[in-house]
Formats: sequence, C-alpha cells, structure tokens
Amino acid sequence: MTDGAHYAGGSPNGQPRAAAFFDLDKTLMAGSSGVFFARAAYETGMITRARLTRDVYENLRFRLRGSTDDRAEHVRRRVGKMIEGVRVRDLERLSPRVLAGVLPRLYPEMLARAYAHQDAGELVYILTAASQEMADLLAHVLAFDGGLGSRSEIVDGRYTGRPAGHFNYREGKVLSMQGVAEREGIDLTVSYAYSDSESDLPMLRAVQNAVVVNPDADLRRIAGEEGWEVLYLDRLGRRLKVLAALGAGTALASLGRLVRERGAGTHAQPRRRRRSARRGRGA
Repeated sequence: MTDGAHYAGGSPNGQPRAAAFFDLDKTLMAGSSGVFFARAAYETGMITRARLTRDVYENLRFRLRGSTDDRAEHVRRRVGKMIEGVRVRDLERLSPRVLAGVLPRLYPEMLARAYAHQDAGELVYILTAASQEMADLLAHVLAFDGGLGSRSEIVDGRYTGRPAGHFNYREGKVLSMQGVAEREGIDLTVSYAYSDSESDLPMLRAVQNAVVVNPDADLRRIAGEEGWEVLYLDRLGRRLKVLAALGAGTALASLGRLVRERGAGTHAQPRRRRRSARRGRGA
C-alpha cells in the first residue's frame, strides 16, 4: 500500500466504504475521447479540418505510445483557447455527437468490472484529465456514481478559456480522489484504481488495489515490480503487428519468387545456346 489517506466515514453497515476509480482514455475506452470532441467541434465549425487531422493523428499516436506530461499540458492549453468565449449551451449541444463516437469504443470488459463494483456496494467514478463536462456526461449515461475531470472557468454562461481549479492529471487526480472521499466517506485504503499510464502512478498508489489496463512501457514494468493485475484489451497495436508480419511475409514471398524466376532464366539461357550450336553443326 501506499500513501493514500484514510477516511473514517464508512458505509451504512459500519464497514469501510470502498470506491473504484476508472481513468477514461485507453482504460475505460479504446483511444482518446478528445478526438470525438474534436470531430464534433469540426462538424459544427469550431475548428478547422487541419486541426481535426492533427487531433486524429495524436489519437493514433496516443493509442500506440501513450501520453507525456508535455503533451497533456499542451492539449489543456489548446482546448482552453478553443473554447474561450464559447457558450456553455453550445458545448452541451455537442454531447450527442461526442457520445456517438465514444460509446461504441467502451470496453465491455471494463463496464462489467465497473458494474461488479457497484453490485458489491462500492461507488464507481470516472477519473480523467478530460473536461468535467465529459466526465459528467459519461458518468450519467453509464449510470456511474460520478465523474471527476478538469474544470474550466465559466462567466456569464461562457467559457473564459481559463482553468477553474487544479488540472486533473498526475497528483491532481489524487486531490480529486481525496475530495470525493471526504464528501462520501470513502476509505481509499480499501479502494480500487484502473489506469493505462505511468502518469497515473499517484492515482494507482493512492489505493490498495491497483489494476493497469493497456499499460505503456513504463507502467508495464512498474506493474510487474509491484505485482499489480494487468489487463490487455486494446487490439490496435496487435493488429498493426500482424499487418506488419503479413507485409513482411508477402515481401519475402515476392522476393523468393523473383529469385526463382531469375534463376530459371539464367539456367534456360545456356540450353538455348546449346540448341543453336547443334543446329549450326547439322547445317
């Protein structure tokens, strides 16, 4: 266990109250939820096609390599600039488009785990660096107990582009966990956390039961050292490896065929010459 704080609230039956905290991107769902927000923003004229193309590329890179601190902070600043001056209502109206992209990419295995926690009397939360609006939306649709995301400042019904509170990333996620633990009487020392990224080590170490999902290389190594459970659900990397192997096999087969054809051509040439020579002597 870890440096997670202990809270005394407990459940109605007097037992410590546990919760399960699920990271969103690459953990609860395949890839990044942000790309579907970007697609919805493009379809409604909020961003350009070039910006959408870059976001799609970043999503692919994220699925294959994971994120970094610099990239996470860059995305946060860029989204802040994008929503500056936008009405809250206009962003809310993107919800159906965003959900249409996100919901089919949820891992059924992770939903089953989340609902098993609820059936055991444990609270379930989405814990993400994405927006509070995204966390609330998905938590509501999935019938989770709540969502914890990064908040943006709102003045007179419009986003200012500035953050409202801490960034829900690295140690920021632990702050959110501690806040909801205080409000709901949750004991983090008997709770669960699920994530894919080394950046979520503070979150994973704040609970007793850490589970890593589609881990990046650093987290995979640490999980092995810590003895944490590891789940592999993302199939994109494996599919690309299969395609690469098939491509290599096809290339080798083509090369072998070319060598055989050239070899056959080389052996045929002297035979033609010998036949010509025999015809010349017979004349």
